[in-house]
Amino acid sequence: MTLIMGVLNVTPDSFSDGGSWASTDAAIEHALELHEQGADIIDVGGESTRPGATRVSPADEQARVLPVITELARQGIVVSVDTLNSETALAATKAGATIINDVSGGLADPAMASVVAATGLTYIAMHWRGHAHEMDALAVYDDVVAEVRNELAARVDALSAAGISREQLVLDPGLGFAKNAGHNWRVLAHLGAFDELGLPVMVGASRKRFLADVLPVGATLADRDLPTAVVSVLAAQAGAWAVRVHDVAATRTALAVVNEVESARAAESAESAESARMEP
Repeated sequence: MTLIMGVLNVTPDSFSDGGSWASTDAAIEHALELHEQGADIIDVGGESTRPGATRVSPADEQARVLPVITELARQGIVVSVDTLNSETALAATKAGATIINDVSGGLADPAMASVVAATGLTYIAMHWRGHAHEMDALAVYDDVVAEVRNELAARVDALSAAGISREQLVLDPGLGFAKNAGHNWRVLAHLGAFDELGLPVMVGASRKRFLADVLPVGATLADRDLPTAVVSVLAAQAGAWAVRVHDVAATRTALAVVNEVESARAAESAESAESARMEP
């Protein structure tokens, strides 16, 4: 079953929610709401990675996320930390995070791999070519699916060489990061290509700007939740380990439909097999 990772941006400048959860109390309240709606994991981030975003110091990032992670972990909620910084990753794991979600796949901070190896925790390594201020200029490919797959394979090799076991790794093709709309749609059309790497895959399309392609002019960010849910269904059908979303309730409903259809198929297959077995 595909897991749902609920997005919790504890930032003043997130593209998706404009700092709505920037205070500790508001962030915790929203996280609990996402959990009640069916989020399997809450992904807590203290630094925006939207195009053009300004970097923040690890100290500021930690001041934002650690109190939230501590409280959520205390309540038994599975927490991931969305960070590029090894210092923040280590502090977050000590606060109770059990997953490290790094949009740079270890490229932004050379010390990240050693931290991940030492913790033994699940590590989500995303396809990444550069920081927010430069990533749009890096969206140049001859074959986006093959190149993203090969660059992720290179990261797996490097991370493995640094002591991270394959059992810790989850890959993310990085929709919206150093990719234009056409690149994103092409990656989604070929999610199966990433199965060749032999590792779980997470898909994070939620509210990203390429989804505006299917919406009327002037549509709001919240209007992107419907196409996000459709992408989540496609990802689940492709066997994704998890989808990372803002609207957990809609995603839970969409994935429930997928599960019912798959259960019906499995039951029909079992009935057919039993019928064949009983034939003389």
